Amino acid sequence: MSETPRRVHFVAIGGTGMGSLAGLLHARGVRVTGSDDQIYPPMSTLLETWGIPVHQGFRPEHALAAEPDLVVIGNAVRPDNPEARAVIDEGLPYRSFSDALYELAIAGKHSVVVSGTHGKTTTTSLLASLLLRTGRDPSLLVGGHALDFGGSFREGGGDHFVVEGDEYDTAFFDKTPKFLHYHPRTLVITSVEFDHADIYRDLEHVKDAFRTLVHQMPHDGAIVAALAHEGVRDVVQNAPCRVVGYGVGDASDLAYAARELVADAGGTRFGLRCPDRSTLVGRAPLYGAHNVENAVAGLATAAELGVPIADALAAIEAFRGVRRRLEVRGEADGVTVLDDFAHHPTAVQATLAAVRARYPGRRVVAIFEPRTNTSRRAIFQQSYAEAFDGADHVVIRRVPDAPIYSATGEVTERFSADVLAQDLRARGVSAEAFPDVDAIVTHVAREARPGDVAVVMSNGDFGGVWEKLLEALARR
Repeated sequence: MSETPRRVHFVAIGGTGMGSLAGLLHARGVRVTGSDDQIYPPMSTLLETWGIPVHQGFRPEHALAAEPDLVVIGNAVRPDNPEARAVIDEGLPYRSFSDALYELAIAGKHSVVVSGTHGKTTTTSLLASLLLRTGRDPSLLVGGHALDFGGSFREGGGDHFVVEGDEYDTAFFDKTPKFLHYHPRTLVITSVEFDHADIYRDLEHVKDAFRTLVHQMPHDGAIVAALAHEGVRDVVQNAPCRVVGYGVGDASDLAYAARELVADAGGTRFGLRCPDRSTLVGRAPLYGAHNVENAVAGLATAAELGVPIADALAAIEAFRGVRRRLEVRGEADGVTVLDDFAHHPTAVQATLAAVRARYPGRRVVAIFEPRTNTSRRAIFQQSYAEAFDGADHVVIRRVPDAPIYSATGEVTERFSADVLAQDLRARGVSAEAFPDVDAIVTHVAREARPGDVAVVMSNGDFGGVWEKLLEALARR
């Protein structure tokens, strides 16, 4: 793209990435418009605050009347979307979100891409925070609300653009993974597991996407990789550039390793073994081994980008975190209510371990909504039973009998909340399944005891269950 367009229209503007790019362009003075059929806070609130007009639903006139120089089409848009079809049929210039982000914001910067099945949002936000607090003035786009930046994007004057790199496909007209479009010079890989069953057939298919990303790295680039994970070790084999290992533990192939983790009221203290085999003491305001690993990823990457490791360790103590990552929503009648984005079994298990570390000795009530195209399948049915072993009581929302999008074949077996509850009870974990949010709130408000920690896990808005639960607890 030769120059920044003056008018840009977004089809499906409500996604975190789409809305963030819209906000970035709006801040530059670009006239931004958009449309979506389902949009909810926080993005709906942010777009309204920024003064970006959003049309409800998808209609050809929404795009055409805006007379845009460019239309950005989100990856949630299907080929039969009438607004997107009109844009293409009328010959208007259009891009996928990923290409628009690179061409309009990342190109010309040192692209730092944070990829992986888990931990991307926290690691991206933390790394950008470290660069900012150590005087590097980075740009940022992340798939969540980074508290240090008051949102999901930042346009800085420094050399680095830190971006969360998603392996999901780019658009209906481009089925390649989004992270391939960001052309990283520095790449972080936090984990490689099977997910996104709607577009990937199996784990090997997922690995192939990451291998392509690795093999496209420039020879003078660097990959900061969580080498303790088998999937990561597999995809970085034969990398064309330097690989810097990080993790939690004592493995000899880790250049940066956190050891002797101790949780306290302020977070987690740890010893960081560095490439010269010296050990420095650090504290991250985070809980759980998985989050300490994310912290080490940020520290290692910052060091690779020229930040003295002692400066990075000092800066990490001020990291404020990300909304919906063990976020405290409130406390009522002695019950603390947390909100977390966990939905993959590995993430569920890690989140519950982090809650145990943060609130030792307290009873943990897990409230789970299987909402994604993957979690609504039976693929992880047994894995979820094992993942929820860390809870004292589990409440599961029954999955609506609605179509499940799939590009990998017909979905023949669906996840069952009732089977999960039954399996958990067989494992000695108290569990119940309910059809809707109101029933869940009624049950938890009746059963929760003062001192309990209720952690809600969903990648959606879950019908505002947090506020409803806090209100119900306050009325007891």
